[in-house]
Amino acid sequence: MQQSTKAHIYVVIATIFIAGSFLASYKLSSTIDAISLTLYRFVLALIFLSPLVIFNKNRVKAVPKFLPKAMVISLFYSLYFIGMFKALEYTTVLNTGSIYTLVPLMTAILCIFFFKEKIVLKQLFVYILGIISTCVVVFNADFSLFLSLSLNRGDIVFLIASFSMALYPIFIKLLYSKKDELLVLVFATLFGGVIWMSLTMQILNISYEWDKLELNHYYSLLYLIVGTTIITLFLYQKATLVLGAKKMMAYIYLNPAIVTIIMFLFEGQTISFGVLGGILLSAFATIIILRQKS
Repeated sequence: MQQSTKAHIYVVIATIFIAGSFLASYKLSSTIDAISLTLYRFVLALIFLSPLVIFNKNRVKAVPKFLPKAMVISLFYSLYFIGMFKALEYTTVLNTGSIYTLVPLMTAILCIFFFKEKIVLKQLFVYILGIISTCVVVFNADFSLFLSLSLNRGDIVFLIASFSMALYPIFIKLLYSKKDELLVLVFATLFGGVIWMSLTMQILNISYEWDKLELNHYYSLLYLIVGTTIITLFLYQKATLVLGAKKMMAYIYLNPAIVTIIMFLFEGQTISFGVLGGILLSAFATIIILRQKS
């Protein structure tokens, strides 16, 4: 199997894991502060990976070498989560869902400056199609909901967070190489994330309250730690080095569609014909972007 084919499979798996995280996060909502919960995820994920690094001398020696790079990459990764949670204090999930559709276009524009890539008119049309089709899914094909959309303070915060997410794969491509050991990179990235999230907790004076989590919460938390944090970091960092930032971020258009399908399968929510059309258009836009040459 070709390396590029494997990379596409990695991103698809990661996208499914991330889509499932919305349901897992919903089950954990209102237990403790979302930023505290994210820090707890990073800490436990780091503990999970620690034996694989600590008991290997070469990996232990490599961590300090990669840590400065990881601090930069984990900064953008952490800023996205911090911005998202702070934004949701002032805005709605629908607003953030619609703004998030801008990330692939943001990434493509950033690739012009960082990698001298171009956006032709045809590509721009496909990005717009991806934004529209994803919004159809996000707003449940209800045009009146879309018309009622109005930007507020939280939307500006999430716009900055989305820009940070667009920078995340850019800097993976810039700072990491295919020769680097992926396990060490993920470990260093998580370590950097723990530092940034801990600083945020102190600056915003947020209580940890990890003792409030009950046994039944840990099933969802385990999914977020293993699936959405460890495995997704592995898959995204591996795929980005092969595909590049632009193609990796194109899969974002599939995210609301997969969330809708998961909610249909596990929560019994219905899918209207309008939403189904949006899902098909999202898939179409993603495929066209992936077929474009860098």
